[in-house]
Amino acid sequence: MKRKLLFLFAAWLATVVLMALQKPIFLLYYNELAAPYTWVDYWAVVRHGLLLDSTVAGYLTALPILFTLVVSWTGISERVGRSIVKGYYGLMAVVAAVLFAVDLGLYGYWGFRLDSTILIYLADPKGAMASIDLPLFLKQSAFAIGYGALLVWGWMLVAKLFDGSRLAWRKALAFTPILLLVMGLDFLAIRGGVGTSVANVSKVCFSSELFLNHAATNPIFSFLSTIGKQENYAEEYPFYEAEELAERFAAIRGNRPDTQPATKLLKVERPNILFVLLEGFGSTVMEAQEEGQAIAPNLLRYREEGIYFENLYANSFRTDRGQVAVLSGFPAQTRISLMKLTPKCLELPSIARSLGREGYRTHFTYGGDINFTNQSSYMYATGWQELYWQQDMSFDAPTSKWGYDDRVVGEAVAEEVIRSSKSEEPFLAGWLTLSSHEPFVVPYAKFEEKIANAFAFTDDCIGSLVERLRESEAWEKLLIVLVPDHGMGNFRKGAWSETEVHRIPMIWLGGAIKEPTNVAAYGSQIDIAATLLAQLGIDHSDFDYSKDLLDPALPKFGYYTYNEGFVVVDEAQESGWDAKSNRTTEGASEEQIALGRTLLQTTYEDIARR
Repeated sequence: MKRKLLFLFAAWLATVVLMALQKPIFLLYYNELAAPYTWVDYWAVVRHGLLLDSTVAGYLTALPILFTLVVSWTGISERVGRSIVKGYYGLMAVVAAVLFAVDLGLYGYWGFRLDSTILIYLADPKGAMASIDLPLFLKQSAFAIGYGALLVWGWMLVAKLFDGSRLAWRKALAFTPILLLVMGLDFLAIRGGVGTSVANVSKVCFSSELFLNHAATNPIFSFLSTIGKQENYAEEYPFYEAEELAERFAAIRGNRPDTQPATKLLKVERPNILFVLLEGFGSTVMEAQEEGQAIAPNLLRYREEGIYFENLYANSFRTDRGQVAVLSGFPAQTRISLMKLTPKCLELPSIARSLGREGYRTHFTYGGDINFTNQSSYMYATGWQELYWQQDMSFDAPTSKWGYDDRVVGEAVAEEVIRSSKSEEPFLAGWLTLSSHEPFVVPYAKFEEKIANAFAFTDDCIGSLVERLRESEAWEKLLIVLVPDHGMGNFRKGAWSETEVHRIPMIWLGGAIKEPTNVAAYGSQIDIAATLLAQLGIDHSDFDYSKDLLDPALPKFGYYTYNEGFVVVDEAQESGWDAKSNRTTEGASEEQIALGRTLLQTTYEDIARR
């Protein structure tokens, strides 16, 4: 039994080491890009990359574990058994070496690690080969042979440890649970741990330097994890021909040439900014009561004290989609999440990137696992320089399923804002709350109904944050933007297709605002970027979809998507379309349906081009 376990452990460990060796090879291959970094950075690449290396090792060790389980009961000759193991690893060596060599060659052109995008080009082998010159082909072939030989050498040593002997039935019976435990551990390696987020490319992202994050990524995992996910996005919603679509979009795009100066709501030209994304805190929650009391008394008070955008709509029903809509001004999709399509996020505009160009330092905080849904990869790719999340925190407080609660994290955010405000360098700070998320377990007891109680807790935490900042010197030059990532569909049993569920508050507070104001213009999360940047006098022409809600020349409407449809809403009415039934809502406006179809089709064609 010991020999069998030694074989399995050696198989997994050897694979981790062989995968980890890809990192220094990649850094040497792209030595010019790696030149600005130190040995500390190189070691960080290897260390952070180990997580996905172990995931790949888990996949490749799964069959040897099953094979070992079978032969423990049946037995197999040593020669035949080792030949099977050698054949398996020989095949895996060829596949892994080819994928790595192709990835090395393509990275310089694509700027991201290998994924299933390559399958689009392999559908036309002749055309694909026409794009490859002979020197590059020979060079990458040499790399494939060299790395393949290294893999074969390592795995053949492992194969020599294989033990094909049959165990006596009592020993086999005792050994089987041990192998089942090994299977469980292997599954954990494949899953990427026991946390809420499974293994994904974002797990290895650790730096604001994209090259280092790319260097840490295992290209075999990157490729395999996207198999089956490649879609022809451009043909997803073919409502209009190209010329008509372009004409229709030109009339509603945010960066139209006929834009006009907006009314100024701020008295500070370059304020420090704190963006607080409130988990699920839709207007239906903010305005609700429980046991005769307001659930969110602080938000209700702040909407009277600050600038309140009263007709704003979340673009989706998920955090990953809402976050991209808010921070990048990019419309949410129906059945996909752009945040999870890492390469397509690289050139997205973003508030962080725009402010970074103006000298702002950018810093984002989340009390949970920021790798969930590839969030960290998206954040780094779109200009956030520093990410502070659960693994960086060591609060003397318990954690929930999602991480540290909003009380302890809110206090840390307040301290960071106060500390940063003492510098002459302006800053953009961000915080995504998490306590108002299922299972809604919080260290608070205001209401018996747990959902209402969880939101009351987050509101109380926001109140503490705002008042702490109000009492500090940071307040004078500070703009606080409070806006949810999405509404709350399971509060009072609303459906995700309902407009009221998507209505969200946006409140601007701080010493940087001139006076309390209500903004009645209809809009959605994608309009926040242009509205904010226009107030700062910063160019936002790279935001195609984002409209300045204070610009009188632009059309005002809210737009959101759900699983299989969209809704457009303005001051006159709302109109929706459901893809499954291909029906519009009763009394729908043809003009609004055409607007929604234009945005939906343009969004998907835009994704296809990226």
